[in-house]
Amino acid sequence: MDRSVCQVYEDEIQLLEAEIKLLSEKYEDIQQESTFFSDEEVQMSVKLFQGEFLGELKGHASPWDLKAELESLERDLSFLVKFTGIQITSHSKKTLEKTANRTVQKHRLSGNCQSLPFCLEFQLLEVQNNKNVSAAVTDLRILMESGPYSELSKFVSRSFSSYAEWCKHRRCTFLHFKAKYPNIVILPEGQEGDHIILRNRQLPGFELMIVWKMLISEEGTTTPVLDLLPKVPEQVGEQKKAAIDSAPTCFRSMLLLFGIETAIENLIQAFSLEK
Repeated sequence: MDRSVCQVYEDEIQLLEAEIKLLSEKYEDIQQESTFFSDEEVQMSVKLFQGEFLGELKGHASPWDLKAELESLERDLSFLVKFTGIQITSHSKKTLEKTANRTVQKHRLSGNCQSLPFCLEFQLLEVQNNKNVSAAVTDLRILMESGPYSELSKFVSRSFSSYAEWCKHRRCTFLHFKAKYPNIVILPEGQEGDHIILRNRQLPGFELMIVWKMLISEEGTTTPVLDLLPKVPEQVGEQKKAAIDSAPTCFRSMLLLFGIETAIENLIQAFSLEK
C-alpha cells in the first residue's frame, strides 16, 4: 500500500481518537453534574450537546480543516507558554450549586511558572438574568508546594490576601458613593475599575477624577495610593485655575487627616455645591 495512503488513514484514526477523547471528557462532566438535574434535564442536555458537536463538525469542510485548526491552537498555546513561562498541567472542576439562573463551580488549576510548581483554586459564579449572563470569580487562592518554596508560599498568600481585601474595600467604597450621589459619581470602568469621575451639570466641562491604585512593596504589603486629577475648561480664568491646580495637594492632605471615605465625602459635597 502506498505510504501516502497509509498516512491519510493514520491521520484519520488520530482525529477519531481525539474526538472520542473529547466526547469522553464531556461525558464525565455530564456524569459529574448529573446529580443536580432531573432525568429529563440530563437527557435534554445530552441531546443539546450532541446537536452542537455535530453542528460544529458539519460546519467544517473536511477533517483536515479540524486538524489545521487544532495545530493553530497548539501553536498559540506554545507561544503563550514561552512568552509567560506559565504552563498548565491539569484542570478539574466541580459543580457546587446549580439552579435555573445560578451556577457555582469550583475550579482547580495546577501548573508551573518558570519551573516553580503552583496550584490555583477559585469559584466561578455565573448568574443568568433574562438573556444576559454575568460571571464573577470568588474565593481565589494561590497555593505553593511546601519544601524549598515554603517562604514563597507564605509571601504569595499574604500579599494576595491583602491585595484582595483592598480591592474589595475600593469596590465597596465606589459603589457606596455611586448609590449616594448617582448624578455626580460616574464609574467609567464599572465597579472593578480603579477610578471614579465627578461631574456636575452646574459646572459644564469641569471634572474631577479620583484615582485609587494599589502599591505592593517588596515585602508583599499592599498600600492604597489615591490621587485627584482635575479637568478644567479652557475658559476658566487664571486665578480660578490656580486654585484648582492646588486641589490634588489639598486632597492628599485630607486623606492623611480624615482617611479615604471622609476625604472623598468632603470632596463630593464641595463639588456638588452642597452646603
